[in-house]
Amino acid sequence: MTFPILLLAAGVVALSVGADWLVRGSVGLGLRAGVSPLIAGLTIVAIGTSAPELVVSLMAAARGQSEIALGNVVGSNIFNIGLILGLTAVLTPLRVRSQLVRLDIPILIGLTAAFLFMFRDFAISHGESIVLLICMIAYLGMNIFNARGGRGRQLNEQFEDEIAPPSGPVWKDAALTLAGLALLIFGSRLFVNGATDIARNLGVSEAVIGLTVVAAGTSLPELAASLSAALRRHADVAVGNIVGSCIFNLVVIVGITGLTAGPLRAPGLTAVDLALMSGLTVLLVFFGRTGFTLNRWEGLVLLSVFAGYQIWLWPK
Repeated sequence: MTFPILLLAAGVVALSVGADWLVRGSVGLGLRAGVSPLIAGLTIVAIGTSAPELVVSLMAAARGQSEIALGNVVGSNIFNIGLILGLTAVLTPLRVRSQLVRLDIPILIGLTAAFLFMFRDFAISHGESIVLLICMIAYLGMNIFNARGGRGRQLNEQFEDEIAPPSGPVWKDAALTLAGLALLIFGSRLFVNGATDIARNLGVSEAVIGLTVVAAGTSLPELAASLSAALRRHADVAVGNIVGSCIFNLVVIVGITGLTAGPLRAPGLTAVDLALMSGLTVLLVFFGRTGFTLNRWEGLVLLSVFAGYQIWLWPK
């Protein structure tokens, strides 16, 4: 059991470092090409922080382990909202003023409903994956369009604080990007191998490992990014990271994984798993009734729901 845990730990480190290098290098290249910090934050950073989920899901699906791939998506959304958003709110209450971020929440709810409809037979086909990728293109286009208008201006200052201007020669940014990609691929192999061995040793399903261990490990970049933004009093960025990551999990990860390694089948996922992901997503709407403020007690509710789910899940 010790060796699989070491594999898993090494994979987490490689994925985290790889994602950080990929984001830093690609953001540097983007800013040099004239991309604004806001656009870089809404696109490059959002995609980069979701890179661990993507490469792990691709690796698992390519090996015929679709339950790990889809469990990773469902579990990551539960982890993002229940644990990361809950913990962030407990540390510092979040008040989101940006209409840009608020617009993403109904989109997330709509995409969650679409995913549930597609997954009604506990499978995602190639055709459904293409639909999700079209949604991804539309979502990125909408973000860029809105960011160039008045709605995005209030976020410019915050994203300029979060995203440092490039420094040094351009080849360093290119090298960081390539090294980050290589580390992500290497780390995903270690991570999937370790997670699979742990599942066998514990006698639990690959779906449970995907929902918990894999989801937690691949969500570390979102955890670090959201906590850092919240502690700097950048609530829009903190919540935007979480909501954007959940959207990308549904459209980018499921879409690309299903198209390249599908069809994806995960009969091990249960109605409870899907209902919890959906319920936590819908809870975001109720924050709007208090001026879109997530208080500490609301954060504690999210953490309690997440903890209760883990207690219910693991004995099974």
